[in-house]
Amino acid sequence: MTALDAHSGLTTALRFPAGFRWGTATAAYQIEGAAAEDGRTPSIWDTFSRTPGKVRNGDTGDIAADHYHRVDEDVALMRRLGVTDYRFSVAWPRVQPTGRGPAVRRGLDFYRRLADTLLDAGIRPVATLYHWDLPQELEDTGGWPHRETAYRFAEYAGIMADALGDRVATWTTLNEPWCAAFLGYGNGVHAPGRTSDLAALRAAHHLNLAHGLAARALRGALPGSAEVSLTLNLHAVRALSQDPEDLDAARRIDAVGNRIFLDPVFHGRLPEDLVRDTASVTDWSFVRDGDLATAAAPIDSLGINYYSPAVVAAGASESPSPWAGAERHVRFEPAPGPRTAMDWPVDADGLHELLVRLRDELPGVPLVITENGAAYDDYADPSGNVKDPERVAYLHAHLAAVHRALADGADVRGYFLWSLLDNFEWAYGYSKRFGIVHVDFATQRRTPKDSARWYAEVIARGGLGEA
Repeated sequence: MTALDAHSGLTTALRFPAGFRWGTATAAYQIEGAAAEDGRTPSIWDTFSRTPGKVRNGDTGDIAADHYHRVDEDVALMRRLGVTDYRFSVAWPRVQPTGRGPAVRRGLDFYRRLADTLLDAGIRPVATLYHWDLPQELEDTGGWPHRETAYRFAEYAGIMADALGDRVATWTTLNEPWCAAFLGYGNGVHAPGRTSDLAALRAAHHLNLAHGLAARALRGALPGSAEVSLTLNLHAVRALSQDPEDLDAARRIDAVGNRIFLDPVFHGRLPEDLVRDTASVTDWSFVRDGDLATAAAPIDSLGINYYSPAVVAAGASESPSPWAGAERHVRFEPAPGPRTAMDWPVDADGLHELLVRLRDELPGVPLVITENGAAYDDYADPSGNVKDPERVAYLHAHLAAVHRALADGADVRGYFLWSLLDNFEWAYGYSKRFGIVHVDFATQRRTPKDSARWYAEVIARGGLGEA
């Protein structure tokens, strides 16, 4: 039998290039637990999750999926899947508790052991330095809106490169800086929970600066063969209609959602329309001479996180909005089609659109899908099986979109499925399940879902369809 295609029909086999990376991805605060062990101090997410009303059911990452104590078990799961790569993040407060000064050896040893266990299993470690768990002490002195945080991040990057540079070949500086800046400081639905357009824009700039400074620090400490990357959650933005006001709404979201990172990192400049759109918020005087050149430090690949598209029209967003400079001009419309448990629309064409756009705008920059997946209301049936056909259909459709982008000339080098394990899903706590491995959080029992077996078959055959 052939597999379902992106539109639920039938398709012939779709093979991916030799050497294509097949991976899974996780994040430290979402799976590690051990929140107060071996010298780790609170991050902004520890503080935020303990603040009443911020996280569903008052959930925290104190235990999460207990990965800190279950590395061997979890790597064994990956080995059975046949993944070639595993993308994990380092908890900054686990290795540098105050965000300053020397590292904690026990924290470094955990990541050394993780990397060694992966290598022993034939799995390539891919490290992300920042997946939102800023040390609380750095937030107390200003956080990402404060310039000094960028320099502290570069110091931390150097520490990690020195400690794991002989084990990790690919280093991602930041994961989704848009979320860190605009959900953390703009509308406050993520840690640290601030609500200020100015703070969000300052944070975005200092995250760009931090990326450039860290890339430089990594280059100075890593072997020449190491890869340095950045992961962005670029928005596939569509105007509701061809009305000029709707098209301008899409332009505004593209400026503050995409080009606020793409232009500094790849062109060493700020988007002129973004500066105009945000003139009532800031004059951007916090951008100093040389900052944009630093942000544009060369990288070896760009990571893309994609889940769903956005449809926008002229109007106004609810307040507080993360869309600094656009909230009075843009409203978001429901996209057609099925939806996930997150109420996100399922539309794989948006991923193809992004990849083709980047093919045209960033020629010569290799692309990697560093997150793609879906949450559904999974449960273990009485026989212990976890059937998740909607997730299989979602993943198939999006891998087919990646294959189509490859055929259209996009230089896509790999695909990391989000996520290996059910985990702490940020402000949703444990109410949303993205994993291809079910986690019973009461017992920490791991149960591969049908999607895990499906993904293992995809990896084994090197693509979709018949073996």
